[in-house]
Amino acid sequence: MKNENKTQPTNQDIADFIASLPQKQQPDARVLTEIMQAISGEQPVLWGSRIVGFGSYHYKSKSGREGDWMRIGFAPGSGKFSLYLTLDAAELTSQVKNLGKYKLGKGCVYINKLADVDLEKLKQLIHIANQTEISYL
Repeated sequence: MKNENKTQPTNQDIADFIASLPQKQQPDARVLTEIMQAISGEQPVLWGSRIVGFGSYHYKSKSGREGDWMRIGFAPGSGKFSLYLTLDAAELTSQVKNLGKYKLGKGCVYINKLADVDLEKLKQLIHIANQTEISYL
């Protein structure tokens, strides 16, 4: 059973995508792109219409669903950034103390702006996420 993800990699230019964002989000989107690209060693790819992803892996879940997904990435949203780093955001963030102001979803870390977090701690968090073996599916 192969169910394709609705969110697929595209060929859209990342610089054009960032330029299309609200002015106040553009600088943070550029910095996140630089950080994730440096840590992952991968070029940014726009997944779907809003997610900037780095690297990819193929997964197959116990239910039989399989597909490809980015190793790490982020999506600018309405007044916040969603950081796609892991399936267990609480476990990931427990490994880096004093990150700053953020919220958690099951698999995302949400920040309003980079000024709300310690940038060096954020880099540590992204590095851990990028090095984590993906074995949960």
